[in-house]
Amino acid sequence: MATLVIVLVGQAMTSMDGSILVVAAPSMQSSLHASGAELQLIIGMYTLAFGALVVTGARIGDNIGRGRAFTVGLGAFTAASLVGGLAPSPATLIAARVCQGAAAGLMTPQVLSIIQASFDGERRARAIGAYSMILAVGVAAGQIVGGLLVTAHLLDAAWRPALLVNVPIGVLLLLACRGRLPDIAPRRQRLDLAGVGLLSAALLALIVPLTFGRQLGWPAWTWACLVGAVTAGRAFVVWERRVAARGGRPVLDLDLFTVPGVGSGVVTVWLIMGCYGAFVLMLTLHLQGSLHFTALHAGLIFAIYAAGFAIASLSWTRAPAPVRAWLPVGGPLAMGAALLAISLLARDGGWPTAATAPLLLVAGAGHALGFSPLAHRLTTTIRPAQAADLSGLILTANLLGPVAGIAGLVGVYLSLAPQGSARALAITTGVVVAVLVLAATIAGLELARSRRIRPASSRRPCPSA
Repeated sequence: MATLVIVLVGQAMTSMDGSILVVAAPSMQSSLHASGAELQLIIGMYTLAFGALVVTGARIGDNIGRGRAFTVGLGAFTAASLVGGLAPSPATLIAARVCQGAAAGLMTPQVLSIIQASFDGERRARAIGAYSMILAVGVAAGQIVGGLLVTAHLLDAAWRPALLVNVPIGVLLLLACRGRLPDIAPRRQRLDLAGVGLLSAALLALIVPLTFGRQLGWPAWTWACLVGAVTAGRAFVVWERRVAARGGRPVLDLDLFTVPGVGSGVVTVWLIMGCYGAFVLMLTLHLQGSLHFTALHAGLIFAIYAAGFAIASLSWTRAPAPVRAWLPVGGPLAMGAALLAISLLARDGGWPTAATAPLLLVAGAGHALGFSPLAHRLTTTIRPAQAADLSGLILTANLLGPVAGIAGLVGVYLSLAPQGSARALAITTGVVVAVLVLAATIAGLELARSRRIRPASSRRPCPSA
């Protein structure tokens, strides 16, 4: 249990820090005299570094040991949080956020691997439910914690506690790590630096335009970056196959995609997280911009969603096995229906809490039922040696999903908002629901395919003569 608490608290820190400074933007701008571009970099560079290095972090964990990689990443994350919290200028804060993201990219891929090595059976299912809860609600939790810390005005610069809060927690975790993380034997091989470079280039070329393109009006360089991402991605696949063919250790095990359900599962996670990230931002803009809610009030509304996610994440393992199999299909459909109902209730410009609160609870539960059982199923279909690679893929989908969803769907909302924020929210949520139906369809088709193909071990042996 101590192992689980350590890795999940570390995961929670990294998940929340992607959004914890969003509500602190006005305080940062006034105390650091930051420009609009610098504020975008302060908030966005964390996700950029995190997303670009998370798969590489998984491979480093294989090389030096997953417990050691988690501890090193935690130490670097804590130190970067201290530097960021004390930053005297925007440039220092941007550099600290890059280091935070890189450290998170080293630390977090080890979490799922450590869980897989430390637990089995129902205990693993429950542990992955808790892991999924923290992974998926980090955006909302970051906004809530950030809103509470900024509102409390603990320091003259109200944004600083949002980063400094990581320091005492990180120090306590570092002390707790000693002798408590499993000693998973490292497989020391030369790191595929060319693969690291190609993968990082592809991810950066994808994340940068998706992060900043919408605010800048999608200039020509953003489209050039997207083309570059495809080119670098194809070069990465070719190079990785070449490394594997000559007996080397690629930075990402491409054989993972030959495991039934992995490719479709990662796509499903990406789609669900994209819808979640987009809806959270659209609703935040509507609540604060149109209804004039405070940042803390808006953040607390998402606490209801997080509560639904937490309840479902921690209780889905009690469902009968036949029901569990269909949860990744029913979950996104329930999430979509609840979000659509919320947008329709808000269409007249009000916010009837008595009606929206239970729907937010259902939406969060549907999200969890589409995410947690799927993550558990994927861990049971792979070899233990592939755990770090799977963790890197799930984390990448978890990070890139909201970035892509915000770039695409929030752009639709903003284009319609001048005609009425509530109307724009209802229309764009219709698109969100369509994407969630697609995610449920992919999960359903994969389930049907897996049931048509009986594993060789389940076939009745031929009678002897």
